[in-house]
This record gives sequence, structure tokens and C-alpha cells, in this order.
Amino acid sequence: MTTMYRPAEAIALLRPALRAQRIPPSSRVPKAAFTTSRPSHATQSSTTSNPPPPPSPPRKQVTVVNDTGSVRWGELSVGEKAARTTQQSFNLVVVLVGVALTGAVGYLLFSDVFSPSSKTAHFNRATTRVRQSAECVKLLGPSSQISAHGEASWSRWARNRFIASTHETDKWGTEHLRFKFYVEGPLNQGVVHVHLSKRPSQSDFEYVMLAVDVKGHQRVWLENADEKKNSRVAPKIFGARWW
Repeated sequence: MTTMYRPAEAIALLRPALRAQRIPPSSRVPKAAFTTSRPSHATQSSTTSNPPPPPSPPRKQVTVVNDTGSVRWGELSVGEKAARTTQQSFNLVVVLVGVALTGAVGYLLFSDVFSPSSKTAHFNRATTRVRQSAECVKLLGPSSQISAHGEASWSRWARNRFIASTHETDKWGTEHLRFKFYVEGPLNQGVVHVHLSKRPSQSDFEYVMLAVDVKGHQRVWLENADEKKNSRVAPKIFGARWW
């Protein structure tokens, strides 16, 4: 016959057995053990995960050759500061020399090529006068086929580029520009002689002579100041010239 117990009676009967199975106090781990071991574990893990940074390598000494300006002025030694000052002074001199050369080249280009009073400008005007002359066209050929060039040169790249010229000032302050060049056409070739002058009171050059010599023919005069002077000579009246 099975005995039936109430729930309260069954719990009362099981209590002695549960008390016997409890862990004895001597085998329990004290709470202090956990509290002391945790900080050491945290310190060890943080030390392992964040190693100290390696020491930076020593920088190279700054010299005149290898200075790039990356090192600040306050970090330089006395010798390195002198090297940087020397390098910057040299760079400044190079820049100034470059500016001076650029200005000189620009001045030469303007005075010899682009200026209205340059030799190149007078050469172009004289060439136009030759092509517009009916006598020159008759001797050389059609104006569109007449070419003009300077002195022949030994250099293949500079051939027919140099124009022989002289520029001088006389004792009265008058400037004289003389040069010659060559013209060629389908029929013949010739030499052009140019003489320009400019008095101190004048702003532009004027023609004294512009002539073309073609072999086998008489000189063709396009400008002749001496002939103009002779044609303006006053006639004599009673043995004296009146003008």
C-alpha cells in the first residue's frame, strides 16, 4: 500500500538530504579571490594589446644639396641653418638671373623684330617697295614670285637669314642705317641697297637711298635723296642763286 504525502510534508522530509549534499565552507572560493585576480588580468591584457611605439629613426643632416624645407627652422643646428640660407640665396640669384635674361631677350626681340624702327621692319618695307616697282617687276618677274633674303650662311638652318647692316651716328647727331639684301625672281636676281637716316629732330627714319642692281641692267632707283636735292637747286639770277 502506497503512502500519500502532502506537499508540505514531502518538503520537510527532503530537507535533511539537501543539507547533507551542500558544499562544505572550506571548499568554497572566497569572493576576494575573484576581486583580486580581475584587475591583474585586465592590466595584462591592456599591456599586451597596446605595445609602446618604436623609437623614430634619427633624421638626416640637412645640407645645401638635400635640403627640402621639411625640417622646421627651429629644429636646425647652426650649420644646417647656414646650409639652408646658402641654398635659398643661390635659388634667389638663379631667379634674378632668369628674370634679367628674359628681359634682355624681350628687349632684343622688340628692338630687332617688332619695333617699327627695327631693321626687320625696314627690310619688310623695302621688299614691298621692290615688289611694287614696275621696273623691278619687268627685270625680275611677277611681284608675287619675287623673294627676298639676307646673306647666305654656311649653316643649313640659318641660310639666307643674316642681313648685313651698319648703324652709326655722325658728328651732327644724325643716325645712319645701311643694309643690303638679295631679291630673286623667275627672270633674274638682284641686290637691294638701303640707306636710311634720322636727324635728332626726327622721330622716324627716312630714305636716303633705295636702289636695286640687276646684273646686265642699269641701277633702278626707288629713292634717291641726292637727286631730289639737285632738282631743288634754285636757278641763278644775275649770277646768284635765289630760293
